[in-house]
Amino acid sequence: MHDETRVLAGECTVRDDTEPDDRRGDVIVVRKPDDTVLVHEGEGYQPVAWLTRAETVTVADGVLTATDGDQFLRVEVHQTYGDDSYSLSEVGIPVGECPDCDGRLVRDDGTVTCLDCRAAYGFPRDATILTEAADCDCGCPRMRVRRGRAFEVCIDRECESLDKAVRGAFDREWDCPNCDGDLRILRRGGLLAGCEHYPDCETGWGIPTGTVVDECVCGLPVFETAGGRRCLDSGCGEAGRAAASQP
Repeated sequence: MHDETRVLAGECTVRDDTEPDDRRGDVIVVRKPDDTVLVHEGEGYQPVAWLTRAETVTVADGVLTATDGDQFLRVEVHQTYGDDSYSLSEVGIPVGECPDCDGRLVRDDGTVTCLDCRAAYGFPRDATILTEAADCDCGCPRMRVRRGRAFEVCIDRECESLDKAVRGAFDREWDCPNCDGDLRILRRGGLLAGCEHYPDCETGWGIPTGTVVDECVCGLPVFETAGGRRCLDSGCGEAGRAAASQP
């Protein structure tokens, strides 16, 4: 995979496996970094020809050929009006300035990325970026994440760790219901509360996205989540009764 998108405008002949006849006209040809090739004409919003994520793309003697198994797309350029390559970036919601280069930071699904230097910061998908609040001392935006309570930390985990904040609040706060151990806050793919006596005791649950609002009749915490109240133990048969008892 290459890093740039190539855009060519010109008079071309287009041939592919979906049409028996050649087509000729003034078109724009787009070759994307994943080797998807699109040919656009002046009418309509869909390309007149395309091949998604072609297996091979070759350009020689004014002819672009893309193939993928029995599928093919061939574009012969007769006259070029413009031909250049461009670097593209992620498209997201602006959330601040990059502390490394003063470029614009944007957020998409689970990542904050600088449009200039491409610095990237992963964050939980349920997090809220605090665009109206003061930035962290490092210059990055801060975020609010609910893991038992609302934590406000830097989006750069190397600067300020969400795991450390949750651990400081809830490590050993809850008892293991299956032995005499404490539940520790651990990172195992996601944040979880797991028995300190593992592997002798394998008790453990992922920490829900929400805040602790009560104690379940089983002794574990009850979380207020977007889907309603639930026990830390999602399979707890008493969780519904605990939730129903709330005003």
